Amino acid sequence: MTTDISLRHLNNSDLGFAVLVWQSIGVVYGDIGTSPLYVYSSTFTSNPSREDLLGVLSLIIWTLTLMVSAKYVLIVLAADDRGGGGIFALYSLLCRYANITDGDRKSARIVSMRCQNTDLRPANREFRRILEDSPFIHVIFKGLAVVGVCLMIADGVLTPAQSVLGAIQGLRHVRPDISSSVIVGVSCAVLVLLFLVQHWGTTKVGVCFAPVVVLWLLLNLVFGIYNLAVHDHTVLKAFSPYFAGQYFVRNKTEGWMSLGGVLLAFTGVEAMYANLGAFSRRAIRISWLCFAYPCLLVAYIGQAAYISENPSAYSNPFFNSTPPRLFWVAFIVSILAAAVASQALITGTFQLISQVMSQSYFPKVKLVHTSAMFYGQVYIPLANWLLMIGTILVTVIFNNTNRLGRAYGACVVLVTFITTCMVSVVAIIIWRIHPAIVLVGFLIFGSLDGLYLTSALTKVPDGAWFTLMLTCLLSILLFVWRYGKEQQWRAEMSNRVSLGQLVTVDDEGKLFLSPGAGEGGGELTEIKGVGIFFDKDGDMSPAIFTQFLRKFKARHELIIFFHLHPLPKPEVEADEKYKITATDVPNCYQVHVRHGFNEHVMTQNLKQLIHERLRRFIIGGDGMPNDPLDEHDEMTRQKLDAVDKANREGVVYIIGKEQLKPNPKTNFVRRLALGAFIWLRQLSRSKVAEMDFQLDDVFEVGTFTQI
Repeated sequence: MTTDISLRHLNNSDLGFAVLVWQSIGVVYGDIGTSPLYVYSSTFTSNPSREDLLGVLSLIIWTLTLMVSAKYVLIVLAADDRGGGGIFALYSLLCRYANITDGDRKSARIVSMRCQNTDLRPANREFRRILEDSPFIHVIFKGLAVVGVCLMIADGVLTPAQSVLGAIQGLRHVRPDISSSVIVGVSCAVLVLLFLVQHWGTTKVGVCFAPVVVLWLLLNLVFGIYNLAVHDHTVLKAFSPYFAGQYFVRNKTEGWMSLGGVLLAFTGVEAMYANLGAFSRRAIRISWLCFAYPCLLVAYIGQAAYISENPSAYSNPFFNSTPPRLFWVAFIVSILAAAVASQALITGTFQLISQVMSQSYFPKVKLVHTSAMFYGQVYIPLANWLLMIGTILVTVIFNNTNRLGRAYGACVVLVTFITTCMVSVVAIIIWRIHPAIVLVGFLIFGSLDGLYLTSALTKVPDGAWFTLMLTCLLSILLFVWRYGKEQQWRAEMSNRVSLGQLVTVDDEGKLFLSPGAGEGGGELTEIKGVGIFFDKDGDMSPAIFTQFLRKFKARHELIIFFHLHPLPKPEVEADEKYKITATDVPNCYQVHVRHGFNEHVMTQNLKQLIHERLRRFIIGGDGMPNDPLDEHDEMTRQKLDAVDKANREGVVYIIGKEQLKPNPKTNFVRRLALGAFIWLRQLSRSKVAEMDFQLDDVFEVGTFTQI
């Protein structure tokens, strides 16, 4: 099992864990928690018979039990990637245990965490071999991961509209003549306010929203108990799966098609997994099993008890079954809960975009870590505003929950089916469960997914086409970006040379450009000061250094190859932060800096920190970086003197500005994809935007690469 890094700092704190459980309620269960507003109205089209009501209630009970509690809470949440969740985390986890993707050189150098052959049963080992040897399967898994992420992002556009509209439509209970334009206008205003508070961060939003979700679920619990006591308590017999089976036998095709409404009872379960990185497996399990799950079961059962005696109440089940004189309390809380309901998908979308960016499937955009403790709690401004615009457009276009439910039901169940497929592979390769046992589980959960999926796909002409179209557009974006990055890595790799192949040193310590590395070779002119070359890959000679030597036939007095290693933790201890090594070239060093997500390394005092650490390295770590020169041996004094002299002359940061161009020999489709990648790359966040340096200290060297 992997380590839940995001909670490492709170594992020993009961108070911290309690706060985390509280936050998870406020963020994770808003979506699935507001489904009682519209499940029955989306399932039935006319007053239901008592037998059909019991059948649908039985389906809801067993769907929440099997799809949410058994599959997601007990099984899927265990498949985390360094504490993170979501479909792309599943794909990333598989890529670390099986060779199923081509990555950049940085990824290739990471120590493989895959099981040794001796640790796997022969059947599991053979399964992994088939997986690794088939390029077609590699493409399938990459496609599933990308499509799954895009479905979640599309879900993030539709869910806020569905939840808020479902609450605002409650006004029709007291004002049946209220116009759709008023409902849509109020819904849009609530949505704008919701997106405006996202910059507060997951912690603050979760703490503020948790009381609303808790109050909402408790209201559903109380209303459910009330309706059971006052109306038809015999609906409890729906706990028997017999009634679910009889529902299909009695209604046949119509019963199967009505599953498109029943599946709305578990919309939001995919967000539960996507938000794993912001909270923890244990916090989500406890909050679901001990609180959210019982409240929702009682809510649906209570609504069924009321509808059993008042069949027409199915059209607005929550508000029609509200106890007397409590309507306005329920209405106000439902609006607040509906706004919160959107939070699960919004936060999950930020998580997913963060993951695909880190895996080079999405252009670099501004990402803000909003928590001092949790790596997964992030805010992405661009994604937030695009989601807001998309959600408002969807609200205006669809304008009621029935149409929206048809639009995004297919999205949710497609995500759950992809998750089932990928977790099954994780169970075989990583958890080392026998394939035969995994196959049994896959058939059970895959059949449930397939039943709901086929029903949801019948809604494509009625609105689900929008979700699928948006998913296709987003998938094309991710595929194009990844394809371009892979071609860029291959082109850069062909131009990489070692430092020994690039320069030679004579007996007097003078540097020469090797004849094979540049036109004619020749001695390198010395430039006073320190040149800090940003090393993207951390091995061999930085590409920007190679280009600098070839263009200018010159080198700095002191050369630093600077490489950053981001880690998924808030801060890195001082004694673990820096790693410095000397190269074979005089006065040339490699400096590796490991940093956490709360540490901003690229600041104006970076040159001073490098100078101090370099002196400490030359001294040997026993002395202080400001020790006098006369306290050391002759060689150490010479090295320290060279470092101090170069630092006094000035420091310049040298970064590359790489220009890419498609190879004219490639076919039209590839040139089109590469042209789109280059255009997106020009729009994405630049390296300079992340640096807090004096502009006079930065020098960009242009390079040209054909891909």
